[in-house]
Amino acid sequence: QVQLVESGGGLVQPGGSLRLSCVASGSIFRIYDMDWYRQAPGKERELVAVITRGGNTNYADSVKGRFTISRDNAKNTMYLQMNSLKPEDTADYYCNANIGTVRLPTGHEYWGQGTQVTVSS
Repeated sequence: QVQLVESGGGLVQPGGSLRLSCVASGSIFRIYDMDWYRQAPGKERELVAVITRGGNTNYADSVKGRFTISRDNAKNTMYLQMNSLKPEDTADYYCNANIGTVRLPTGHEYWGQGTQVTVSS
């Protein structure tokens, strides 16, 4: 069984910073692409940032230059450094990863439970 657990969310003032973490645990063979998604109240879930196993990254236009995605393959952990936060960044942030296990080395998609980020003065 594989589990993804996010942490690091909270309340922050506009212009502030937060760092989200996502830790994968369980019978992991290899972690392939990892992503951060977010879902604001009343809106659809949207892709925020992607990072490949090799470290290639891609970002939504709305967060380019403000957010940085990274990962530590040795620790099965992904991060999202969020700077210059805006009220419109308020959302539940979810970790998503394609993870290969011993049973299914080619990978299966897993989701975390989400962590709430609120940007407000």
